[in-house]
Amino acid sequence: MNNINSLSHSKWECKYHVVWIPKCRRKALYGQLRQHLGEIFRDLARQKESKVLEGHLQTDHIHMLIAIPPKYAVAQVIGYMKGKSAIHIARTYLGQRKTFLG
Repeated sequence: MNNINSLSHSKWECKYHVVWIPKCRRKALYGQLRQHLGEIFRDLARQKESKVLEGHLQTDHIHMLIAIPPKYAVAQVIGYMKGKSAIHIARTYLGQRKTFLG
């Protein structure tokens, strides 16, 4: 029972298994980029009051178990994370590769 979170009028425990894939399954999740993605996703989830409970970065896709409060739609949080992480990656690694998570 101690894993249950609460908002002002409700108690909740919403966990979602999310998988996303770069365009055409590009093998873009290598090297130094792979080392920083975990931190980036945790920080972005925190901004939407969510928490990444578990995550696995494969070479061509990402698995993530994420707890999202019911006041946010799952698509809203994941879309925010994908968009902001793509912007961050493009700004940081722009000279190395052009497309990443698409």
